Formats: sequence, C-alpha cells, structure tokens
Amino acid sequence: MKTLVIIPAYNEEGTIQEVVMRTQREIPSADIVVVNDGSSDDTPRLAEQTGAMVLNLPCNLGYGGALQTGFRFATRHGYEVVVTIDGDGQHDPSGTHQLIAVMERERADVVIGSRFLQGQYRVGFARKLAIRVFSHLATRYTGTTFTDPTSGFQALSRRAFSYLALRDNYPLDYPDVHIIMALHRMNFKVVEAPVRMVEKVGGKSMHSGLKPVFYVVRMSLAIVMVLLKKV
Repeated sequence: MKTLVIIPAYNEEGTIQEVVMRTQREIPSADIVVVNDGSSDDTPRLAEQTGAMVLNLPCNLGYGGALQTGFRFATRHGYEVVVTIDGDGQHDPSGTHQLIAVMERERADVVIGSRFLQGQYRVGFARKLAIRVFSHLATRYTGTTFTDPTSGFQALSRRAFSYLALRDNYPLDYPDVHIIMALHRMNFKVVEAPVRMVEKVGGKSMHSGLKPVFYVVRMSLAIVMVLLKKV
C-alpha cells in the first residue's frame, strides 16, 4: 500500500532528524512529509537534509492544523495509508508495522497506538486523570475499549484521512477523543493497538503548567458539541 508518514513539527530542531531517520529505517517503503508548523528554529532545514519532504506553513496553526495539512497532501497525491508520528521523538516508528497489521486484520479505518497496552508509562497526575476520563467517555460512546484516546501515533485509511482532510471544523489544536466520537458517529471503525513510546524526561511539554486544565475544558466543550450535533 502506498504509505505516507506525516510528522507535524514545531520547533523540533533537536529531534527532527533522528525521528525522520528512524522512520526511514523502520519503514523504508513509505514516503515521509514533515509539516513545519511555523517553526522559528532550524526544523525545516534539518528535515530537508534527511531527505524528507517538507511542507512549510506560513504561521503556527497548531497540531491539528498541521495534521490536516498532511491529510490534504496525502489525499491529493493518492496515498492509501497515512501514519502520524510526533516530531519530538516520543513515538517509536517500529510500532507502525503493528498499527498497519491491526488495520488490515480488523478492517479498521483508524488504529490508535496505545502506550498503556504494552507495559507501564508514566504521565503527570492531571494528564493521567484526563486520559482516564476521556477513555471512559470514548469507550461508553463507541462500545469499543479505548485506553489512550489522546495518542497522536495513529494509522489511518484513505477513507478516514480523506474525510478528515475536508472537515471544516477539524480542530487546530488537539484532535483527540471528540474526533474518535465523531468518526464513530459517521460509521468509521476506530480501534487501538499496543505500541511503545519513549517517556519524555526533559524538554517543554505541550501539557505542562496550566495547559492540562485548559485542555480538559476545551475537550469537554468539543465532546458536548459532538453529542449535540445532528448527523
């Protein structure tokens, strides 16, 4: 299958080359595109040096905006499968094989890589609580067990990513549990698969400080909108 790996990146000059090179080693048949989300550092130049395609956004749209840019690129260029990997080095590209295998076996549209199905993974208290709450909501709403609905390590079929590429209300920040619920509502099959992730011991997290509080509030409002929206 013609596969594209999408790597959203914002000021990831310290990790982007290693992420791209590890992905090249693990999935040599896949194309790789780094969506440079308005970085102010050397991220785009370093990504190009590794041989990845680079899409440069004129300003910082946010994680979701960068992903949707990649989905539109994949749709336009006829890819059959998309894999999304973060640019900070947290996701182990070797898990891609597991995601695609589960997609084929389960005939799924989206396979989410769960860090909690394969050993222990430490997260902060606030984020851990949010993940548990949203996992419960996603599981109750879809009837499918979800343990890690906030994971950005995913494999998507053309049917799924081409649909998300055209959504006018696709979130610019964090497309998480409310997207799972919206996809289920539209009869897409979403499942999980165990993957390995690297615990971040340094650097600036997108969920540090008060950000988890704002994240929970935004996500709760997004969930309400999904529940209220008519098909």
